[in-house]
Amino acid sequence: MADAPSKPDDCGLLDVGDGNRMYWETRGNPVGEPVLIVHGGPGAGRSRNAHKQFNPERFRIVAFDQRGCGDSVPSAADPSTDMSCNKTEHLLADMEALRHHLGIDRWLLYGGSWASTLILAYAQRHPDRVLGIVLIGVTMTRPQEVDWLYHGLRLVRPAEWQRFRDGVPEEDRDGNLVEAYRRLMEHPDAAVREQAARGWCAWEDAAIAHEALGKPGQYSAKIDAGRLAFVRICTHYFAHAAWLEDGQLLRDAHRLDGIPGVLIHGRLDLSAPVRTAWELAQAWPDAELWIIEDSGHTGSPAMAAAIADAVERFTPPRS
Repeated sequence: MADAPSKPDDCGLLDVGDGNRMYWETRGNPVGEPVLIVHGGPGAGRSRNAHKQFNPERFRIVAFDQRGCGDSVPSAADPSTDMSCNKTEHLLADMEALRHHLGIDRWLLYGGSWASTLILAYAQRHPDRVLGIVLIGVTMTRPQEVDWLYHGLRLVRPAEWQRFRDGVPEEDRDGNLVEAYRRLMEHPDAAVREQAARGWCAWEDAAIAHEALGKPGQYSAKIDAGRLAFVRICTHYFAHAAWLEDGQLLRDAHRLDGIPGVLIHGRLDLSAPVRTAWELAQAWPDAELWIIEDSGHTGSPAMAAAIADAVERFTPPRS
C-alpha cells in the first residue's frame, strides 16, 4: 500500500454554529471511496497516524476534530468555552455538516473507543449515508460501562483507584467520581483544574498499565491545553452517559441492517471489557467480531494486523 501523505491535501475550519468552528482535513484520491476517521476520547483530537491505514490511491480520507479539542475552536481548555453546546447531538450534526460541505454521498466510518459510540449513533441516525463500519475497542458509553471504568475497576487497581478517589473533595468521595471530576474541571482556579486533569489521566493510565504490547502511559503524556480539553470533555460526556438513553445503541442496532461491519476488540481490554463488543455483535448480524487475544485497549501487533485486514475488506478495487 502506498503511504498516505503526511500533510493534508485540503483543510479548513467549518462553522457549525454556536460559535464553534470544526477543523477538518482530507487526503488521498478526491474521487476515491470516502472514509471518515472519527477520533476517540472524547476530546482526544484526531490521530496523526490513522490515515496511514488507508490507501490514498483508493480512498478519499477525511478526518476532523470534534468540538472543543484538537484544532477546532474554541478549545474546551478555555474555561469560558460553553460546554452546553458540546453534546452528542451537536457532534452528530457536525458530522452531517461536514459530509454536506465536502459533497460526499456515503462514507465508510472508522474509529475506536469513544469513536465507536459516536459512529454507532451516527449510523443509526443516518444509515443511508454509511457504506460500512470498522470499530476498534467497542464502547457504547452506557452508564454501566462508565461505572465500571471509574468505580468497578478498583477491584483490579485498588491503590491507583484510591489515589483517583482522593483527588476529589472528601464530601464527594463516596459518590459519583466522574461528576465530581466534572465539577473540578469547571472550577475557577486554574490550579484546581490542572490537578484534576492530572489525577484523571493518571487513573486512565492505570487502566491500561498492563498493556505491554500497546501504548501504556499515553494519557498522562498529554500536555497543557490538550490534557485540559481532553479531561473537561471526557468528564462532561461521561457524567451524562453521552446524553444517550441507557441501552439505546444496542436497542437500535436493527437500524444497521444491511451495513457491513467489523468489530475488533482486545481480550485484555480492562477499560472497555469485551462483553460490550460481543453484545453488539449479537444484535447486529451484519457485523463480524474479531477478538484479539493478546491485545488490550491500546492495541498490539496482532490487533494492527487485524485492523489492516478489516480495512482491506473495504478497499475498492483498482478502476
